[in-house]
Amino acid sequence: MRFRAFVSYSHADAAIAQKLHRKIETYRLPQHLRDRESEDADNGRLGRIFRDREDLPAAEDLSESVKQALAGSEALIIICSPDARGSKWVAREIELFRALNPGRPVLAALVRGEPEESFPPPLLDGAEPLAADLRKEGDGWRLGFLKIVAGIAGVPLDALVQRDASRRIRRVMAVTGGALVALLAMIGMTIFALQSRNEAQRQQAEAEGLVEYMLTDLRTELKGVGRLDVMTKVNERAMDYYEDQGDLSDMPAESLERRARILHAMGEDDEKRGDLDKALAKFTEAHRVTEALLARDPDNPDRIFGHAQSEYWVGYVAYLKKDWETTERYWQGYKTLAVRLIHIDIANPKWLKEAGYAEGNLCTLGLDSGKDRKQTLFRCRKALKAMASLLARQPDKIELRMDVANRHAWVGGALIDLGQAKDALAEFMAQEHILRQLISQRQGDSVLQEQQMRSTYVIAKLLLELNRQKQADEFIDRSRMLAMQLANNDPANKKWKIYLTKITNLSKSRGASDEQ
Repeated sequence: MRFRAFVSYSHADAAIAQKLHRKIETYRLPQHLRDRESEDADNGRLGRIFRDREDLPAAEDLSESVKQALAGSEALIIICSPDARGSKWVAREIELFRALNPGRPVLAALVRGEPEESFPPPLLDGAEPLAADLRKEGDGWRLGFLKIVAGIAGVPLDALVQRDASRRIRRVMAVTGGALVALLAMIGMTIFALQSRNEAQRQQAEAEGLVEYMLTDLRTELKGVGRLDVMTKVNERAMDYYEDQGDLSDMPAESLERRARILHAMGEDDEKRGDLDKALAKFTEAHRVTEALLARDPDNPDRIFGHAQSEYWVGYVAYLKKDWETTERYWQGYKTLAVRLIHIDIANPKWLKEAGYAEGNLCTLGLDSGKDRKQTLFRCRKALKAMASLLARQPDKIELRMDVANRHAWVGGALIDLGQAKDALAEFMAQEHILRQLISQRQGDSVLQEQQMRSTYVIAKLLLELNRQKQADEFIDRSRMLAMQLANNDPANKKWKIYLTKITNLSKSRGASDEQ
């Protein structure tokens, strides 16, 4: 039987030999490099690869079986490692192959150790073997594998590198469609210039930059217009990019953390659709990754910040499920990490904001759990003070004005729980005033519209409680109009439908009260 290549290896390297065997047999050459006269020309596959532990038949004369396989192989691949150097069987297979097939290619695949301690002695006798360094510090798996394929098929390495880069980029190119055509065109123009691993790494950096854009600016724009469906597709495409990278353990910490942020975004979208189980699964996976990254580099502020976000999101699902004990455990963890960031750089506005967010989380937990209402009011006012202080330093930051508006609402909620409706109304009015100013600057922003819908709904209820019916009617109408607009823009958002029902019911109860 004919084989395209024979894989020789030590038992200690069986796992990587199996992986290499499978990858070579399933690899397809680009159309323009295929051998038209080959029996595999219809699909571009290289052909069968012999790996003795896989392909040896049950025969008494194993040496004869190996010899037949070596005689029928067009190339020899040696998995090189210190164990392979010490294996007499690997050495014998090299000698047999060269004796039976003089002139046929011998390919060395270095997987462990340095060449001088990993290459079997017979490999260095005679013609110098073609070498591929599969170690991380060498060519790496992807480029090293392509070198082996090029050696087996007798085709230019550059052609395979270009084709491989094209395939990896293709998924990323489809993520944002027309909005990113110009950027992706630039990436496509550089693909054909790839000549080395460094160029491939640069290309990967550009792809990572594109993913970062999807997680930041693009996601902000999509959230602003309330397109949950489009955000989902963007997240899935970005995740496909990471799935296509192979072994995640080979990826740098920044890439793994960016992948965790995609999981955060996907979980957030699942939560908005009302699927808490799917959301929790994604948040838990992200939490596992960021926890491992933080353990590896405990004083790195980026790793601390990344894991703080995971602590928040896992706690948030527990919060939605009214599991107050679990919520407090994770949100206290979030606060602890935020305090660590402050200790690293007390002047950093981003870390100060995280500390304010952490206090705000515990404020909202107290509001909904009903525990220690005076302590809850203290925390809510502390969160408001923190954000107001940041806004005073950065008055043009729209996000900070939104945060201050939210914290007015939390203080108002705490005052409602303490029976102080009049003071609570003043806080919600302050929130609604800020939101009106923001909406005038950012027309059509669904995030702001949702907050204003909630605010006007609570104000209407407080005005009814204070017997200010005429004002209450105005706010009921405003809240219902906002809810209808949001629900029409994104029918998939269940939370907006629920609010529309609540506001409608409030309006009906008000009408029934007037009739009586």
